[in-house]
Amino acid sequence: MNPRKWLCRHPVPALIMALTAGASSVLRAADAELLNVSYDPTREFYRAFNEAFAKHWFEKTGARVVIRQSHGGSGSQARAVIDGLQADVVTLALAADVDAIAAHAGLLPADWQQRLPRNSAPYTSTLALLVRAGNPRNIRSWDDLARPGVQVITPNPKTSGVARWNYLALWGSVLRRELGPECAARLRDPAFADAVRAAQEKARAFVRNVYRNVPVLDQGARGATNTFVQRRIGDVLINWENEILLSKHELDSAGVEIVVPGISILAEPTVALVERNAERKGTRAIAQAYLEYLYSDEGQDLAGRHYYRPTSPAAAAKYADRFPKVERFTIDDLFGGWAEANRVHFADGAAFDSIYNAADSAAAAPAGRAPR
Repeated sequence: MNPRKWLCRHPVPALIMALTAGASSVLRAADAELLNVSYDPTREFYRAFNEAFAKHWFEKTGARVVIRQSHGGSGSQARAVIDGLQADVVTLALAADVDAIAAHAGLLPADWQQRLPRNSAPYTSTLALLVRAGNPRNIRSWDDLARPGVQVITPNPKTSGVARWNYLALWGSVLRRELGPECAARLRDPAFADAVRAAQEKARAFVRNVYRNVPVLDQGARGATNTFVQRRIGDVLINWENEILLSKHELDSAGVEIVVPGISILAEPTVALVERNAERKGTRAIAQAYLEYLYSDEGQDLAGRHYYRPTSPAAAAKYADRFPKVERFTIDDLFGGWAEANRVHFADGAAFDSIYNAADSAAAAPAGRAPR
């Protein structure tokens, strides 16, 4: 078989082969090598962070370290690690993807999130919208994404972490609007059962209407950005705030504007040591140090510089002016945490499948619409 065709048909083994190729020559010049399996839009940040950590580690220990990166949709990346990709650390879009590695492969303990500060989330983010120059569709809030004729670009929640955040932000915006500032408490108060039921139905209908406007579901965040910015498909892109800011300020994105909804979700990308892999490879100490360095002054400064919201007070204050003020609800408050959100919304046959299939049936699929 043609090798190129084999690589296309076997992406995970191909990735493993590609990452393994040349490793012996790299190790001749380095004392250690780490593999960081990350989600789509962290490429620029971790390129800078890896360089900084390698310098720090050499100055501290005299040892040279090479850090390799793998990027893709967060769910797909988690599946690759479960299937055998030898990650020393994972830096994924949401805790549920790391939970899946723990549950299905046993490569790290179930309480992994307690092993690092702030529930293993060294930086946070939220969501933002990118629209065409002049905002010709007059998109100002989440509500505008459900209007007929507005093409919305968002990735596939089955493969992408930010796509799940996007979906929950859309749903949560309706709950917050219908149930008010006390939304989290009212969702759990039997006295508001009827109001909650009505709000959930309105949220489902709203999200269904948004997905009727989605012409294509990319696998990950960067693919969605490329579809909107480079291929110029769609009227509005929903994506990570950091990816939107990067697209506007640093990538080839002439002719776009940023819109930030006033209410959104607190997105907490998480990091973890893949303990069994690191122990087998003899890299546990350096891999742990690598993750801890994300919380250092330099790590936090690099996060802010690359449009992630730092969690240290000093870095947060330094970069405060580049981030708009947004009221952010949490997945715990409105959805009962990731396990419950996955069960209700993203498991096979759950709400997303029902909504997307209904959206597909209700509208004639435009050219290029992603098949189910």
